[in-house]
Amino acid sequence: MTTKLFTAIALGLSLYASAQECSVASSELYQKNLNNEYLDPKESPLTPQDLKTFKLLDFYAIDTDFCVTAKLVRTPNEKPFKMATTTSRTAPYVKYGEVYFNLGGKDIKLDVFQNLDLIKEEKYKDHLFLPFTDLSSGQGSYAGGRYVDLSQPKGDIITIDFNTAYNPYCAYNPKYSCPIPPSQNYIDVAVLAGVKKYHK
Repeated sequence: MTTKLFTAIALGLSLYASAQECSVASSELYQKNLNNEYLDPKESPLTPQDLKTFKLLDFYAIDTDFCVTAKLVRTPNEKPFKMATTTSRTAPYVKYGEVYFNLGGKDIKLDVFQNLDLIKEEKYKDHLFLPFTDLSSGQGSYAGGRYVDLSQPKGDIITIDFNTAYNPYCAYNPKYSCPIPPSQNYIDVAVLAGVKKYHK
């Protein structure tokens, strides 16, 4: 498996550890690091042609209202399943739990997952994957949905900073195979935070 393909499956994992705080500074650092990754020819998912003219990713303005404290309910008896992707490939995941929080005055419930291949690596054993769509999908943000990377908390409270939401690699380059957010992970709120739709 190539490094880039693995990264598409692993979903930006080099950056996820910085997404656990709830502050403008931590969101700015995450976004700076993400831009640096996309500017690096060795790491960027961009096509060589697009990389020639790429400057910076287009982010929504950082808004701490989109950094939420959620209740995590673990679901340890879930069976592994194959998550659909943007290609014929399916990816091995298991549902880790459910997160409950309020956003924009609405009570939200989302599922969080673990990639069964990824957690075999020691440094990613605590990684959680939160794919989602929302009212902004196709209306400012990428139509196929976005991702947030998380770490397992010790307790049952988890911070989710949607200012660190990012697009799947297939939003930039069709050669990548990216998990499709499950239908139950739809947020009936416009999440005006994180990366916007990519415009060449």
